[in-house]
Amino acid sequence: MPSNEIWVTGIGLVSCAGEGREAHRAVLAAGTPPALDAASHAPFALHPGPALELDRQIPKKGDQRQMEPWQRLGTYAAGLAIDDAGARGLVAEMDLIVAAGGGERDLALDESVLAALGALPPDEAAVRLNEMLAGGLRPTLFLAQLSNLLAGNISIVHGVTGASRTLMGEEQAGADAVRIAAQRLAEGRGRIALAGGAFVATRWDLLLLYHAGGLLRRGGWAPVFSRTDAPGAIPGTLGAFLVLETADSARERGAKGLARLHNVVSGQARRTAEDSGRDGPAHAFARIAPALGDGRLAVISGATGVAGPTVTEREFLGALTRPLAVRAAGSRIGWGVEATFPASIALAALSLSDGAFPAPLEPLEAPFEGAPRDILVTGFAAWRGEALAHLSAIPAGEQP
Repeated sequence: MPSNEIWVTGIGLVSCAGEGREAHRAVLAAGTPPALDAASHAPFALHPGPALELDRQIPKKGDQRQMEPWQRLGTYAAGLAIDDAGARGLVAEMDLIVAAGGGERDLALDESVLAALGALPPDEAAVRLNEMLAGGLRPTLFLAQLSNLLAGNISIVHGVTGASRTLMGEEQAGADAVRIAAQRLAEGRGRIALAGGAFVATRWDLLLLYHAGGLLRRGGWAPVFSRTDAPGAIPGTLGAFLVLETADSARERGAKGLARLHNVVSGQARRTAEDSGRDGPAHAFARIAPALGDGRLAVISGATGVAGPTVTEREFLGALTRPLAVRAAGSRIGWGVEATFPASIALAALSLSDGAFPAPLEPLEAPFEGAPRDILVTGFAAWRGEALAHLSAIPAGEQP
C-alpha cells in the first residue's frame, strides 16, 4: 500500500484573534491575554469571534440567510483555507471531512413554549406543546439542525465535490477529521483534502449543557494550566480548516507547504478509576516518538482547563524523558470543541512555517529558543477524546 508524504498547504483560521495568518501570528507572538467577553454570558466568560465580511467567502445573500451562524463561520473558514492553499482549481477533486456539532436552537421559540406550558397541568401541556410546535417551527428547522449541512454548504458555496464525511463528538471529531483526511491521502485515495470544524461560543443552550457537565470556568481569564482556583474551559468562537495535500501534488502545482504532517492518532478513555486513559496517550506517543528530533520538544497543547483531563495531560507530558516547551492553544483562542484540534494543527503549521514558536503566557510554558523543527500537538478533550499529532518543518530544499 502506498504511503504518501502529507503537507499542510493551507489554513483557514477565525478566532478571537481575528482571521487569517497575520492575525494569528500577532496573537502567538504577543504573550498577552486574548480578547475576552466576561459580561454578555456571565458568569461564564468567552472569547468572542470577529465581525466577518461574509460576502468575501459566501457571496450569495440567500446562502448566508439559510445558514445558522456556526455554518456561516465554518463555510467562511473553509474558504479561507482553500484560498490560503491557492487550491480553487482543485475543489472538484478535494475530499471534505467536517467535524460538526448540533444545530442551533430557536431560543425565542423555546422560551415562549416554556412560558406557556409552565402553568398548565401535564395533560393540557402535552396538547399545547404539539400545537405550538406545529405552528412555530419552520419547515426547514429540523433540516437546519443536521450537522452534515455544514459539509453541504461548503460543497455548494465553494464547489468542493470530492468524497465527503461528517463527524460528531466533541474534540475527538476534529481529531478524527484530520486523521482520516491524512490517512486517505497517505494511502493514495486522493491528492488533496479539506478538513476542519466550527464552533460558535455565544450559545446559551450549549453553555448551559457544558455547565451542567461541570466543564466551564466561572471567573475571569487565566492561562489553561493556571486555572486551579476555578478549573474549567473558556469557550471561544472558532472556525478552523486545513488543506492537506500529498507532497507530490503540492510540488506539481508549485504550492509551498507550511508543515509536514506525520502521525495522527486518536482514541477514547472513560476516565474512570478503572479506565483513566493514562495508558492511551503513552501508547500513542510510542508510535510518534521515533520520528521526533532531539532537544527541547515543542508542544501545542489542546488542554481545555477542565480539571481531570488537564491533570491527565500534565502527567503524560511530565512523564516524557526530555525537556519540553508547552503552549496551550486554549489560553490564546479558547475552547472550540470540534474545531479545537484542527486549530491546534493550524497553529503548529504556522509556527513551523514561520520558524517562530509562540511566546509563553504562564510559568509552565518554558522558553523556547530558535526555530522549532518538530511540534507535538495534543488533544486531551474536555470529556473522553484524546489525540496526538506530529508535524515537522519542511526544509527549503524540499519546497517547489
